Amino acid sequence: METILSGMQPTGQLHLGNYEGALKNWVRLQDQYEMFLCIVDWHALTSEFADTSQMKDNVFQMAVDFLAAGLDPDKCAIFIQSDVKEHAELHLLLSMLTSVPTLTRLPTYLEKKEELGLDNYGFLGYPVLQAADILIYNAHKVPVGKDQEKHIWLAADLAKRFNNYYGLTFNEPEVLLTEFPALPGLDGKKMSKSANNHIALADSPEVTAEKLSKMFTDPQKLRKGDPGRPEICPVYYLHRIYTPDYQDIEPRCKSGELGCVADKKRLIANLNAALEPIREKRKKLVENPREVFDILSDGAARARLRAQAVMAKVRENMKMAYY
Repeated sequence: METILSGMQPTGQLHLGNYEGALKNWVRLQDQYEMFLCIVDWHALTSEFADTSQMKDNVFQMAVDFLAAGLDPDKCAIFIQSDVKEHAELHLLLSMLTSVPTLTRLPTYLEKKEELGLDNYGFLGYPVLQAADILIYNAHKVPVGKDQEKHIWLAADLAKRFNNYYGLTFNEPEVLLTEFPALPGLDGKKMSKSANNHIALADSPEVTAEKLSKMFTDPQKLRKGDPGRPEICPVYYLHRIYTPDYQDIEPRCKSGELGCVADKKRLIANLNAALEPIREKRKKLVENPREVFDILSDGAARARLRAQAVMAKVRENMKMAYY
């Protein structure tokens, strides 16, 4: 069975974009691969180093959403990055094989440096730590959004470079892109917590209904009777995911027969029905935090066994197994 590694920064409660872009895909893949799913708290420090007071709760909330969405700890190892110290050890070794210009040319570095105003060493080396996250489990594939594709190419390049220097040690990981990598938010732009345009998995049915009722639609369709353009409408995009018979919406929207209010009510009902089992499981998990942290601890123990085996091979091939 091939191995998959993926992870997320702990930002607290997850939203629909996280669910459709990653979680739903992970749930499907856990039956096909040996999976290691990492809550990457060290990565979060690149931007949140000045205030770590919310880190534990953010980790907990993310773990709750992982489990509520259907990830099964008997099928995949769910763990916290900093619980497996081998990530840091391999990161150090891989950093010797990485040039600074390579890192400064990565699009995500250039974009986020400008956006977040970050210039610390950890931020620059983020992709190398990400490569270590992947290679420490000798992962074959990494399910990510397209914005992270070049980072996986870097991991594959570092694997190849290491193998050339020290002998065959690592697989060269491949990218697994998801079907819906970027969900539109309430304002029509990419859904994200930072933009405050998201629907959280933890939102109640009432909060979800309130948010969707205000969601951006076609700016030219002001009232029922106006012809719409569903191909540019974020509400219709969500219908394609959550409304089984969504095909009948398009002609009625284009003709003006279907108004936005009725259209949103239909989406509200379907989305709340889809999220109900996740919300129910989430409620039980939040009430039992010890169970959640025990799952993370068990996942770390399983991950550590694999990471230690890979690091033993790394040290041996580098002629650094001294004893």
